Amino acid sequence: MARLAIFIDGGYLDALARDIFHVRIDNGLLSEQVTRTVAAGTVELVDLLRTYYYDCLPYQSNPGTEEEKRLLLRKENRFNALRGLDNYTVREGRLMFRGRDANGQPIFQQKRVDLLMGLDFAMLSAKRQITHAAVITGDSDFIPAVEIAQQEGIVTWLFHGPRQTGHSTYARELWLASDRRVEMDQAFMDSVVMQPRSP
Repeated sequence: MARLAIFIDGGYLDALARDIFHVRIDNGLLSEQVTRTVAAGTVELVDLLRTYYYDCLPYQSNPGTEEEKRLLLRKENRFNALRGLDNYTVREGRLMFRGRDANGQPIFQQKRVDLLMGLDFAMLSAKRQITHAAVITGDSDFIPAVEIAQQEGIVTWLFHGPRQTGHSTYARELWLASDRRVEMDQAFMDSVVMQPRSP
């Protein structure tokens, strides 16, 4: 039986869902759909070890504004809901303020997210706790972790957003480095949309 771990770049997934597909993702359904996709591609049973989700809480100035506090509470509630899912781990990086751009807009940078993601991926691979890894990201910074996993015999699956006219939602180098690639198109996203709660 194949053993799978899923690694999700939360900022990347949120941007796809919000800016391209205009949907809200049910992360439990997402883990199930990714597992089914890997199982169909390997033609064997797949046991999901764990889903790892990486993201940052919103930036808080000192003293924080009411809007910042509202956004923080909403994201904390979301992270806690994710932690309540079966076999789900949330890893938090930090969002750093890096000044303002020419238009006066704040510049923020995620810290530690890529590092945490890469370390978890490399550790599970090196310990041979998984046979397959599904990665939801578009960031080329993840390539070294993919290469380490492949050296350990782990099959790496890249789940990525669509290629759009004029630009791509993923790094071409990461796409080339991965063993298998799955475009998360409209049909895929429709299968993992959060359903409204019944009254």
